[in-house]
Amino acid sequence: MQRLRRLVWKEFLELRQDPRLFGLVIIAPIIQLTLLGYAATTDVKEVPIVVADGDRSPASRDLIARFEASPNFHVVHLVTTTAEVDRDLQEDRAWMALAIPNGYGAAIRNREPVALQVVADGSNSNSTTVALGYTNALVGEYAQELAAGSTTGGPPSSAVDLRVRVWFNSELESRYFMIPGVLALLLLLVTANLAAMGIVREKELGTLEQLNVTPLRRWELIVGKLLPYGLIGLIDVLLVTAVAVFWFEVPLRGSFGLLFAMSLVYVFCTLSLGLFISTVSDTQQQAMMTATFFFLTPMIYLSGFIFPIENMPRVIQYATYIIPLRYFLVIVRGIFLKGIGLRLLWPQAAALAAWGAVVLSLAVMRSRKRMA
Repeated sequence: MQRLRRLVWKEFLELRQDPRLFGLVIIAPIIQLTLLGYAATTDVKEVPIVVADGDRSPASRDLIARFEASPNFHVVHLVTTTAEVDRDLQEDRAWMALAIPNGYGAAIRNREPVALQVVADGSNSNSTTVALGYTNALVGEYAQELAAGSTTGGPPSSAVDLRVRVWFNSELESRYFMIPGVLALLLLLVTANLAAMGIVREKELGTLEQLNVTPLRRWELIVGKLLPYGLIGLIDVLLVTAVAVFWFEVPLRGSFGLLFAMSLVYVFCTLSLGLFISTVSDTQQQAMMTATFFFLTPMIYLSGFIFPIENMPRVIQYATYIIPLRYFLVIVRGIFLKGIGLRLLWPQAAALAAWGAVVLSLAVMRSRKRMA
C-alpha cells in the first residue's frame, strides 16, 4: 500500500510539472461539456423547407403561413414551380419541398379533392423521418379544419391528400447517411493523429534534432514527414469506398474521380492540423490529449456527423464554419447520395483549401524547422 501511495503521488507531481497537460485534463472537459451540451441533441426543430406555390391564392398563402408559424419549420425559399426546388435540396439549403398545385384555392372553395406533394431529402434518414412526421401532423390538422369549415367559414370541404416522395434515399436507410460520414471521420482520425504523433515521437527520441543538422530544407522536412501519412489516408479512401459500395451497398451516384480529388484536399487539411498539433505538444501524451479534446471530439459533434447543425443554437452554428469536417461531410454525402458535381460543391472545396492553407501557415510559422 505504501508503494502504491508513493506511485500515485509521483503521477500527481508529474502532472503538476506539466501545466499544459494539467490544463488539458481540467479545462478541456469543461469547455466540451459547455459546447456539446447545446449541440448534442436529436431534436429536430426549424426544418428548412422550400415551398413551390403554383396557385398564389389566399388558400395557398394560408397553408404556407401555417408552416411559417410552426416552430418545427423554417420556410427558406418561396418559388412558383417545382423545377425550382431542385437546387435547394441538392445544396442542402432545404430538407423538404412542399408543392402546392395550380387550382388549389379553387378546389378548396368548391369542396373538391386536392393533392399536395412533399419531396423530402432522404440522405439524412433520421431527421427526415421526424420532419415527415411533423408535416403529416400539420397538414392533417389543417385538413380537419377545412373539413369542419373552420378555416373558410363555409361549408365542409374535402380532405387534403398529402403525397410524399423521398429523394436520394427513398427507403430512408440510415447506413446511407452514416457510412459516407465514416469515410470523412476515419480520414480525420487516422491522418491527423498519425501526423501529430509521428512528429512528436521524433522530438521525444531526439532524432528530430539530428534531422535539423542535415541539408534538408524546412519544406522538405515537413513534406517528408507528412507525405507517408497522406498516402495512408488515400489508401483508406479506396478501402472504405470499396467496403461502402460493395459490402454495405451504399450507392455511389457521383464521380469517384471527384470524390478522390476532394479527399486529397481534405487530407491536406487533416495533415496540416496534425502538424499544428505537433507544434504545440512536447510529448506524445500531450499530442494525443490535444488532438482528442480540442480538435477531434468537437469536430465530430459539431460537424453534422451525428447531430444536425440546423438544430444547434445560432452561436454554435456559426462556430461550425471553422470545422473542416463539416464541409467534407457535405461533399462526400453529396457525391455518394445525390450525384452532384463540382458545380455545386465548389464552395465547400474552396473552404477546405483555405482552411488547410491557413492552418499549415500557422504550423510552419511555429515550427522554426525543428517543429517545436
